[in-house]
Order: sequence, then C-alpha cells, then structure tokens
Amino acid sequence: MIRSFIPIVFALILAGCSREQPASDTTTPATPGTPSAAAPEPRAGRVYVTNEISGDLSVIDVATRQVVATVPLGKRPRGIRVSPDNATLYVALSGSPIAPPGVDESTLPPADKKADGIGVFDVRQGKLLRVIPGGSDPEQLAVSQDGKWLFVANEDVGETGVFNAADGSQVAAIKVGGEPEGVDLRPDGKVVYVTSEEDSEVFVIDATSPKLITKFAVGPRPRSTGFLPDSTRAYVGSENGSSVAVVDAMAHKVIATIPLTGQLVRPMGVVASPDGKQVFVSTGRGKSVVTIDTATNKPTGAIEVGERPWGLATSADGKTIFTANGPSNDVSFVDVATGMVTARVRVGDRPWGVAFVP
Repeated sequence: MIRSFIPIVFALILAGCSREQPASDTTTPATPGTPSAAAPEPRAGRVYVTNEISGDLSVIDVATRQVVATVPLGKRPRGIRVSPDNATLYVALSGSPIAPPGVDESTLPPADKKADGIGVFDVRQGKLLRVIPGGSDPEQLAVSQDGKWLFVANEDVGETGVFNAADGSQVAAIKVGGEPEGVDLRPDGKVVYVTSEEDSEVFVIDATSPKLITKFAVGPRPRSTGFLPDSTRAYVGSENGSSVAVVDAMAHKVIATIPLTGQLVRPMGVVASPDGKQVFVSTGRGKSVVTIDTATNKPTGAIEVGERPWGLATSADGKTIFTANGPSNDVSFVDVATGMVTARVRVGDRPWGVAFVP
C-alpha cells in the first residue's frame, strides 16, 4: 500500500510544478546581485526602484509585474534618473545617516562621506558599472538634455553640484537654499529647478552654462517639480503647505496655488502625464496620488495607493502610474483610466525613487 501511494504523490507534485503560474499582484525580491540581463526582454518596459534602507535597486518587469532582479548599489540610494538615450540610470547615493525632519542632528552617527556618489547603472547589462563623485550627501539629480552633465542636490551643504557624467569631474558648485531636494530639468533642456525645503524657494539654474538665474518663493517645504511637456508650466508640491504651486516656467513666477484637501495630505513627488493634460502628485502620509486637470488647475480625484507614497513615474503611454510606497516596501501600479490600483509589487526595504524605462 505504501509503495503504490508514493509514485502517485510524486506524480501529483510534478503536475503541480508544471502548471503555468498566473502573474501575482505581489512578489518577493529576487536574489541580490542577480543581473537583469538574464531576464527575458521586457514587452512593456521596466520600472527601476531605489530602496533606501536595503541599499539596492529592484527591477520590475511591467508586463509580468514581477521583480526580475535586485542589484546592490551602496548606501541610501534615493534619487534616480534615466539618461536621454535610456541606456543608463544614475542613482544618488549618500553616506549621511537618515534624519527625520526636526531631529537633532548632533545625536546622529557621523556621516560616511566615502559612500557619497552617483551610481552609474547600465540598463542593458543590468549591473552597476561604477560610482562617480557627486558632491556631499547627494539626494536627487537631473541629467542634461545631451546627457553630459548631472545636476545634483547636495543636501547637507546647500549646493547644487554640476558634474561630468562621464568621469564625475565637477563642473560647478552653485549655492542654493538650505536642504535642496528636488532637481528637475525643464523639458526643453534650458533650465533646472532646485527646491529648497528649508527656505521654501525654488532656485533656477541655467542648464547650458551652469549658473544661478533667479529664485522664487513657493509654499513651505517644497519637495519636487513636475513640468508640462511643452515647458510652459511647472507644478511644485509643498509638503507642509498641503498645496501645489502653479508656475509660469518661462517667467519663473507663481501664477496660482492649488490647495489639496484630505487627512495628512503632504505633496511629495510631482509628474505630468506625457500629453500634459494631467499632473499627478503623491501625498506621502496621505496614502494617495492626487490628479490635477491642467486645463483648470483643479484636483479631479485622489487614488489611494499605499503607505506614504513618494517616488512617482508614468509609463511612456501615460496609461499607468507607478508609486514607491516606503513603509509597506512595495510599488503600486495604477491604471489612470479607471483610477484603480491593479497591482502592488513587493520590492526592497523602504523604496524611495522610481524610474520607468521603455
């Protein structure tokens, strides 16, 4: 009886293993160091997610909604940008300790300045090539339109460092306000906006001949800027003001302020849809993404996406939004047409930044 039972059980196990498994709404991270080049070619692009605490990069295949690789990067990877040719990712790495707002920094451990830099990640090979200099405590960055320069928010020294993307040599160091964070290139490639959390201002830098052009005030604690594709307007989120400033991006002047309602709504990431008809704003502790109609500059709805969404990106066709939800260690896929979360994919520890590559 026992001998005849064992082959039957074994056959059932094999049959179960051979069944095609449906795509899951959640996944566990792949083994650290697994090269994404070993994964099948993506049919709908990939999402790259920086995980601040685990110090790595999660690579998500958009079609299967699965993590296909987890690649170690270094300490505190946060801001992430794609080169104009979609071949390279640049990631801000920092050896400074995590410091929540209002904390007494004298109580924190010393910074590991050797860990500061910009990680250079090859998309095709799926691996970190090198880490180049990026100034002190890099947080976010932008890439010039020709791909030659990196504009980096050096948070602890109140500067925007401009670096050669090829070798990391410093081109310029531009004084901006305290705690610079958001660094965003206007789509026409001519200027960069840098937000100062401490001073509640936006600093405008000439992106072709790096120098400060002007600055202007916005709401308290601005975190990032979303430009319309035609470069005419910018939307700057104010975390502590629960609002979004609408900016004439040619004259660099605030022309309207959009108040956002809802419990604990704290604007964080801002990105425009590819057609420029909508702007999406992640709200941090508000757990949602707010949609703004750019024709009326009025909010049209809010989509609950997860715990403290920060990093935000859209697919190339504008049909999907991706949000990095820090405390829940996952990324939400949001269908723009229906306003529904269609998947939540598990990534590393404390996801921060998100980039989509077609």
